[in-house]
Amino acid sequence: MVPARAVLGYGRRMPASTNWPGRRPAPLLIWSITLTGITANTLVSPVLPDVIAHFDRPDSAAGLLVASASLPGVLAAPVIGVLADRHGRKRVLVPCLVLFGITGVVTALAPTFWLLIAARLLMGIGTAGLINLAVVLIGDHYEGADRIREVGRNAAVLTSGLALLPMLSGVLGALGSWRLSLAPSSLGLLTAVAAARSLDDVRPPNEQDSLRGQIAAARKVLRSPPIRATIASGFLIFVMIFGLFLTTLPVHLDDVFGLSAAPRGLLLGVPSLSSTLIALNLTRLRQFLGLRSLLVAGAAAFGVALLGMGLAPALWMVVIGLLLYGAGEGATVPSLQETTAARAGAAQRGVVLATWVAAVRLGQATGPLLFAPMFAGIGTSATLVAGSTVALAVLGIHLFSQIGLEEDAAPGGGQGHCAG
Repeated sequence: MVPARAVLGYGRRMPASTNWPGRRPAPLLIWSITLTGITANTLVSPVLPDVIAHFDRPDSAAGLLVASASLPGVLAAPVIGVLADRHGRKRVLVPCLVLFGITGVVTALAPTFWLLIAARLLMGIGTAGLINLAVVLIGDHYEGADRIREVGRNAAVLTSGLALLPMLSGVLGALGSWRLSLAPSSLGLLTAVAAARSLDDVRPPNEQDSLRGQIAAARKVLRSPPIRATIASGFLIFVMIFGLFLTTLPVHLDDVFGLSAAPRGLLLGVPSLSSTLIALNLTRLRQFLGLRSLLVAGAAAFGVALLGMGLAPALWMVVIGLLLYGAGEGATVPSLQETTAARAGAAQRGVVLATWVAAVRLGQATGPLLFAPMFAGIGTSATLVAGSTVALAVLGIHLFSQIGLEEDAAPGGGQGHCAG
């Protein structure tokens, strides 16, 4: 019988061609880190109207509540990336998980709105090192088509979490209150224990380099036109995800269709069906379509979905829009993560991916702050329709930038650029 640890991938020594020392982390650990990181906003989204009502705040406060866990990552993510490249992944990842878990407890118990916001700001520092370092671990220990496959699997886990966690939040909110809905974020402490026990405490391959040399090398990668395009695209996509899907849509479902927390959570999980399907087949889609065409199709799906949901007179039409939205997310987000990781060598991968995540965090913070005042003024339907212009901007980046040109022209087509 094959040991369970071997099935999960833990304990295997890396082949000579890998870029980072130590054992390959178990996929189960990487997936746990990813799931922990997304609880910051997936748990709060279904109960946004309930939290706002509890503290007697206007609807526009939803933007601040969602953005508060994302804004710190704009500054924290690059710093975390530099530290992870310089001192090793484990020494940075475990403290991030501990901070996340502790603030998860505080958010569930916060007696005032502003203490809740303060706790979520600290949570944002912790989460800034989670999802990006999960992808960094994949980039460190996989190459080529294997890396595309593992990034796709991680994205499938993420999108499954985006389905199940809002459902869980909605059910917990119906059984108890919004405080019970936020409590699962404290499980970050268990993930911290697992990471501390499983990851090798290894030094990075460039530990002899100066900090200035490390930053200069990373800056060279970040200045390349394809990386700049992935950063811009990631920013705009997460403006849509957090501003329109996680902030505007729950209020839309409440105001227009009169849905309570439990059915709102159920509907917010619908996109994960199509997103997971796309992510699990990412390698095949890249081989068939190429990276560029896949990204273009994903951006188009976002735009049509937002228009459809904003104009839909019936709930079943919203469900169709949600499925199309999920397809766009599954096609774009893991593809951008993988190509960013592929273009960075091991010595700069942490800071390059962290910079991409910083742009994503800025999008996560900008979206709610931009669209919450908008739907408070013109309504949620008009806001969703207006938000489709962001998808149009993403489409323009994917059509006219250099993303995917080298990958699709390389032998093997869309299988990705191997970092050396």
